[in-house]
Amino acid sequence: MIVTVTANTTLDYTLFVPQFEMNRTMRATGTTYSMGGKPTDASWILGEIGIPSLALGFAAGHSGARAKAMLEARGVTTDFIEVGGETRINVVIISEDNKGHSTITTSSLEIEEQHINALREKFLAALDGASCVILGGTLPRMMRPEFYTEFVALGRERGLPVIFDADEPNLSAGLQSRPAYIKPNRDELSRLTGQPVQSVDDAYRAGRDIFERTGVCPIITLGGDGALAVLPDRAYRIPPLAVDVVSPAGAGDAVLAGLAASIERGQPIEEGLRLGVAAATAVCLMPGTADCRRADVERFLPLVELLPYPG
Repeated sequence: MIVTVTANTTLDYTLFVPQFEMNRTMRATGTTYSMGGKPTDASWILGEIGIPSLALGFAAGHSGARAKAMLEARGVTTDFIEVGGETRINVVIISEDNKGHSTITTSSLEIEEQHINALREKFLAALDGASCVILGGTLPRMMRPEFYTEFVALGRERGLPVIFDADEPNLSAGLQSRPAYIKPNRDELSRLTGQPVQSVDDAYRAGRDIFERTGVCPIITLGGDGALAVLPDRAYRIPPLAVDVVSPAGAGDAVLAGLAASIERGQPIEEGLRLGVAAATAVCLMPGTADCRRADVERFLPLVELLPYPG
């Protein structure tokens, strides 16, 4: 079983506007609710393609109940800790003229030490039957980055591959405990390394340096440049598939799902990369964050290329 842990559960409310402009009233051409939060996004995608997972984390209020119901409707098993406050609702604004997107996020969960202790207990119990773990995302304002240092270490101590995706300072905190994979995007990689990442070669050098220093494999998503996987004895550039993008929000989280699926199935990681990029492409066709259709994933899967890099 794949176990996902989301400390800061989220629903995304996406609005489409013809052109995003400051200081004016804009009329949305469409709206949709969808899942948010990196690990729960991965669970949602896994559910769509028929792979079971267990989603752990914190949830609260009406929006928390809605997130739980949405996951369970896709066959995801949920076991959230009920806390104070409300599961946050992010507002995602898609500008239809250039397909750019901006996210307005909040922090509204109220976490106490007893809640973290309870999540730790559920997590440790779930690890007994787990094949791998997906961790990541932002943290509620009461929690510190060291949460990820501890939880990555707990997964590793059980001998499980941990797939970790977060921005700074959480990324550095989790990296200390040596997950199997991290999945930064271009900007997150730049903030982690303190160096600009403009080209694929910049990403490769930064990724190879991370692996040599830590033994952690970076899977780097590069937007319109596709993705780059830096593995122990090889690397791959994965070109993007040409589609008419509706919304890219959550596409990177599909890569988490693909990696976990290959581990769950006992397949080479190359199969996880292919599935992840196929699912990410399918996400781009849908208006909601991390939403996709299984038929699209299956249609794109044979089209994904893994090109040795440098080649």
